[in-house]
Amino acid sequence: MRFVPLLLSSSDPAPWQFLGPLALQWEGGLHPGWSRLVARGTAIHAVHLTGENPTEEALDVLRHGLGADFLVLPAERPENREAGFRLLGSLATLLEATHGRGVKLALRLESGAEAPVLELLKQAHGEAVGFCWHPGIVDPEPLADRLWCAVGEPGSDLRALQALGYRWDLALPATDPDQFRQQATALEATYPGVLFPAEMPTTALGRPVVPDDSLVFGKHWERS
Repeated sequence: MRFVPLLLSSSDPAPWQFLGPLALQWEGGLHPGWSRLVARGTAIHAVHLTGENPTEEALDVLRHGLGADFLVLPAERPENREAGFRLLGSLATLLEATHGRGVKLALRLESGAEAPVLELLKQAHGEAVGFCWHPGIVDPEPLADRLWCAVGEPGSDLRALQALGYRWDLALPATDPDQFRQQATALEATYPGVLFPAEMPTTALGRPVVPDDSLVFGKHWERS
């Protein structure tokens, strides 16, 4: 895992210019320094939206040209068909808006929303939408094939991600560069990088995985 700072979009990015890539928590506006930082080549990994009006928020972020890899949208458990259609409608609008821009959509699901949202996306053939892990997701294995990013805290238990072989970015809320470096170093020591999952996934794109009996992993790979 690579640990990246998660900063408020209104904050001055100058102290963080040598710590890229970075992630942003959108607050409805952007400090003018971000445009200059991006122009100089600092990468924005993900922009996390508030979810109050995800379509408008996402379109606003896109207008700023930050070049983010992911837009992360909070998603609640759809309690009825209307809520499910509303979520799918927002995703359809955003997929159209992001087409050709090189940015993907990831859902940050509330705890307990994993199964119904996965089923909803499966019925709608929504394979283009991924997921963002957070500590409220107890079992991330059903999301593993589209787990594109993650967000946590310095004290988060990341063993479930390690078991999946997750190797991508995990954003940590940060306000001070030196403190962030210390927190990231401590997490890297506690959760060293892995090459392969401890157990191979049982599902992919919502479908069961049929194991290949001819493929055998050495036991030492589980500790890589």
